[in-house]
Amino acid sequence: MAWIEPGQHIFDSHMNWIAYLANNHAWSAETGNWLGAVRGLLCMDHAGRPVLWNPNERVMGTARPTRPTRASRASRPSRPSRPSRPSRPSRPSRPTGGWSDLTMFSWLAQ
Repeated sequence: MAWIEPGQHIFDSHMNWIAYLANNHAWSAETGNWLGAVRGLLCMDHAGRPVLWNPNERVMGTARPTRPTRASRASRPSRPSRPSRPSRPSRPSRPTGGWSDLTMFSWLAQ
């Protein structure tokens, strides 16, 4: 589970900063490595398959995105307060192209 601040940052369930968003792509907060494309609240792997999603967002894959030039590293944001735990969303149907084989942690470790 993760929390996304649209267009800016991704935090893990303990509100640790794990990724930043720039130009519709996610970048590792730890290494600065490209993680994949982001469409709204849907984060994809290098192959364009969904890894993280929000139940309010249409879940679908894309063609393999072009690797972007490295984004400027974002400054560490202040740690947000921990929101209340939401109920677990139902899993959406299988997107075209399938789900990513990566877990959130393996996606972040790319």
